Amino acid sequence: MKYFVIAGEASGDIHAAQLISALRRCDAHADFRFFGGDLMADAAGRAPIVHYRNMAYMGFLEVARHLREILGFMRTARRCIDEWQPDAVVLVDYPSFNLKVAKYAHSKGVRTFYFISPKVWAWKEHRVKQIKRYITRLYSILPFEPRFFEERHQYQVEYVGNPTVKEIAEARLHFVPFGQFCTEAGIRADAASPVVAVVPGSRRKEIADNLPVMIRACEAVGGVQPVIAAAPSVDASFYHRVLYENGCTDYPLVAGRTMEIVSHARVALVTSGTSTLETAVIGTPQVVCYRMGGSKILYNFYKMLLKVRFVSLPNLIVDAPVVKELLMHQCSVESVAAELRALLPDSDARRAMLDGYARMSAILGTADSAATAASRIVDNLR
Repeated sequence: MKYFVIAGEASGDIHAAQLISALRRCDAHADFRFFGGDLMADAAGRAPIVHYRNMAYMGFLEVARHLREILGFMRTARRCIDEWQPDAVVLVDYPSFNLKVAKYAHSKGVRTFYFISPKVWAWKEHRVKQIKRYITRLYSILPFEPRFFEERHQYQVEYVGNPTVKEIAEARLHFVPFGQFCTEAGIRADAASPVVAVVPGSRRKEIADNLPVMIRACEAVGGVQPVIAAAPSVDASFYHRVLYENGCTDYPLVAGRTMEIVSHARVALVTSGTSTLETAVIGTPQVVCYRMGGSKILYNFYKMLLKVRFVSLPNLIVDAPVVKELLMHQCSVESVAAELRALLPDSDARRAMLDGYARMSAILGTADSAATAASRIVDNLR
């Protein structure tokens, strides 16, 4: 079978690589073309048609500025469907782009599968109409999603487990010991100066908005060693420039090892997104930061749009405030520093968060989501 897989960002590259590997185990003759990253390339044994680093645009203005490139990527995707004639199109999150691809694939009679649903339960619920019309089957990785789709939209989706659990278990096998990590990161292996993982996101705007606040909060607390988890798709020079332009001290920058940095940290400062779930599965207490310009007006606007109580995945899964969410104007140096101070010692706040992580892990379960989704896709194609 021929599979055309599309993932548009770093987290999608991780999940899609697992799915590609699982499809190859289910289908000995599987052949792939894809939009994605280096991990997908390793799994598929070929280079991406388009690398996700060229597609990771965020927000209306950034999308508008790069509209010509985005339309070019869409033409490339359509051309691949027309010329290569895949048996299946497999979409991984990234809904603004992927739902348009789904519509085109559907018009050509190509079966289309969604692995990792768009977050329509949070906002843009109208996308469910497109999903029902164009998607052959949707495979969910969040345990609360099937109920949402079934109760509100009479649409059957399957929870196949969450890939983060397996991905982190496999990643842990390659983590170096703490002392070696400190040497490689250029920091001291000193319990009196704990490591704080600074995870400012994978998109340039996220990094520019969140990194300065995170670093200043670490400096306000004092006595900690920040290590910045750099996205592989973003040049180190960009991080250095953001810090310099905001009058911040430069700190160690480690690329492509976010999970490992978090695992060695006492506390993590994490931009809202998939990394909040990864951090919770690893078991490192965290402060969820999402500055996004810091506007209270914008905060109130999004609060009206959002249909959920929380934005971070650990809280959504447990349906309780497991981790502290500091959003927009709430995400200040003072508020982040206060939460960091509360989590560094063996405090009640730290223990409560770890208890919440345990509840979350029990809900997620241990199913191999990629293997389950791959077997379902192959069965549908036979």
